[in-house]
Amino acid sequence: MTALNHTAISHTVFQLLGIPGLEDQHMWISIPFFISYVIALLGNSLLICIILTKRSLHEPMYLFLCMLARADVVLSTCTVPQALAIFWFRAGEISLDRCITQFFIIHCTFMSESGILLVMAFDRYIAICYPLRYTTILTQALIGKIGVTVFLRSFCTLFPIIFLLKRLTFCQNNTIPHTFCEHIGLAKYACNDIQVNIWYGFSILMLTVVLDVVLIFVSYVLILHAVFHIPSQDARHKALNTCGSHICVIILFYGPGIFTILTQRFGRHIPPHTHILLANVCMLAPPMLNPIIYGIKTKQIRVQVVHVLFTKQKSLWFKT
Repeated sequence: MTALNHTAISHTVFQLLGIPGLEDQHMWISIPFFISYVIALLGNSLLICIILTKRSLHEPMYLFLCMLARADVVLSTCTVPQALAIFWFRAGEISLDRCITQFFIIHCTFMSESGILLVMAFDRYIAICYPLRYTTILTQALIGKIGVTVFLRSFCTLFPIIFLLKRLTFCQNNTIPHTFCEHIGLAKYACNDIQVNIWYGFSILMLTVVLDVVLIFVSYVLILHAVFHIPSQDARHKALNTCGSHICVIILFYGPGIFTILTQRFGRHIPPHTHILLANVCMLAPPMLNPIIYGIKTKQIRVQVVHVLFTKQKSLWFKT
């Protein structure tokens, strides 16, 4: 009789709790969330506008950076407003369909960013190892196809998870101790066997993100091998400097994720709210810091940003 009752009930509405254990601090926690989101939104939007409007920046490196900035805007917009609604208004109620949609967009964007970082490593490899053929290899048509391929890879590999989640009966607890929806975080509330979900999720992680990391590592081994065979020290320094921004962004993107996985695996005595805060750092830090890193370390972007900001200030000053 109990089994029948359980299978008859399936929750279609869930309650996101935010950061359990720190409910009294939600208002204070919301401040860095809000500031990070505003910086991410303004920084990435400015980067996109500058790259698209300045013809001098219509080069492969900057077009890939534009893709990364767009992904950062989507990633932060899918997570932070929901978290702020929980912190400020305790508006954590979310339907099953909306929860699955949020998970899908977050993971699809995250996987796309990983693919873009791999493509950017390939871009640096071509620029350093085959500088004379750089623009002939990476044409704008090829860059467009690469962008579509990166998106389709994410979309097609994650799409089956929608059906894997929809088949489940959520007869257990409907409160989710998090600020956003996750695949296994949602699936664990099902009464069905979720082994297929676990193994499919693990397979996707290994065949996409982990494979991307391995290929990025191989790319930089080949880049370093080529750089240290350049006879001129100035040329070596210049070649390494062009990779500096990309390496910083790679560390920033994968670093928190790897640290989060390690703490979940080995940090059994770490409070649950620490895991949730680390998961939010993975979503907040890259979108906020990526435009700052490229703005500081890339001269062409730095010059254009200064030009745009100072030109606007001058025109406003003359109008007044």
